[in-house]
Amino acid sequence: MDLLSARLSALSPSETFAMAQKSNELKAQGIDVINMSVGEPDFFTPDHIKQAAKQAIDDNYSFYSPVAGFPDLKKAISEKLKRENGLDYTPAQIVVSNGAKQSICNVILSVIGKDDEVIIPAPYWVSYPEMVKLADGKPVYVYAGIDQNFKITPQQLEEAITPKTKALILCSPSNPTGSVYTADELKAMAEVLERHPDIIIIADEIYEHINYIGKHESIAQFTNIRDRVVVVNGVSKGYAMTGWRIGWIAAPQWIASACSMLQGQYTSGPSSIAQKAAVAAYTGDQTCVSEMGVAFERRRNLIVDLLREIAGLNVNNPMGAFYIFPECKSFIGKSYNGKVMESATDIAMYLLEEAHVACVGGDAFGAPGCIRISYATSDENIKNAVARIKTALEKLS
Repeated sequence: MDLLSARLSALSPSETFAMAQKSNELKAQGIDVINMSVGEPDFFTPDHIKQAAKQAIDDNYSFYSPVAGFPDLKKAISEKLKRENGLDYTPAQIVVSNGAKQSICNVILSVIGKDDEVIIPAPYWVSYPEMVKLADGKPVYVYAGIDQNFKITPQQLEEAITPKTKALILCSPSNPTGSVYTADELKAMAEVLERHPDIIIIADEIYEHINYIGKHESIAQFTNIRDRVVVVNGVSKGYAMTGWRIGWIAAPQWIASACSMLQGQYTSGPSSIAQKAAVAAYTGDQTCVSEMGVAFERRRNLIVDLLREIAGLNVNNPMGAFYIFPECKSFIGKSYNGKVMESATDIAMYLLEEAHVACVGGDAFGAPGCIRISYATSDENIKNAVARIKTALEKLS
């Protein structure tokens, strides 16, 4: 007897967490697994941020926080947006949540209704379509392959828009591909969206500080559409604070108010201690951000060079985040010990079992011919992992 709601039965489990769990199970058996499946920095949270959290405990910040976040954190975010991005959002337009994942879900649940269409460029982060389904909306996928550096064109966007289109989710720098939209590319997208004034743009910029093109570009910079853009960001990636669970939106006031009302009914405000740590992240010394960025760029260069030595892989050069998304179509249909690689997910599972390297099949991201590899790990792990991958793939015939 199935007593679960239809809402839940429409959802798919997260492949990234599933692969991480399988990796941990092998590790528990004593197997040396190099985990390159999870999207989180391998750095520790910087000391000055941890110190602020300790101080907050000593100062007895142990009570409920305001639903939309502490005023000093919202002020710090507002000032960060002005200082780093040239964007004017008042603290009242900012809502702090339990991670950027909740921030995105708040927006989708606030603006998407039954059968509303949401354009999702593919490859996409695994949770976007599921959140749309949760809101009874319809994901509409627009695919961009490796030949386009996994970035959709304005023409593709225009062709995907229908009278039912309610929102676009744009992630730059991208999870899972590491692709970054330039200012000119975003401007061209904004010109398309200007012609469709009823579309909300959800700009997921959580990887903002991990980009190798110099300056992060936000689609919110274009005044012709800014009153419909929701900027989503947080401290998880740029400040190595994934477990602290602090994300936020900067949005038109009506959306911010709606998200605050929604959040007030199902989680209330995020952790008081984590918020005080986030204040220190945004107002303190930013050297830690740039140092981590330098390390990620070095690792990006390393893994690109090494993967390009593997015959059969098609590897582009990602401009941000800490993922690489090689195309592995040439291995689909090949086999080893009677096991046929029928999909990228099969290849990812084969690499886990045979090479003891955990990555994620592109099927979960709407790109069945690719695999996602996170290089948020040490140079040594990258070298060892790619050597193992090379040996395993050479066994396929």
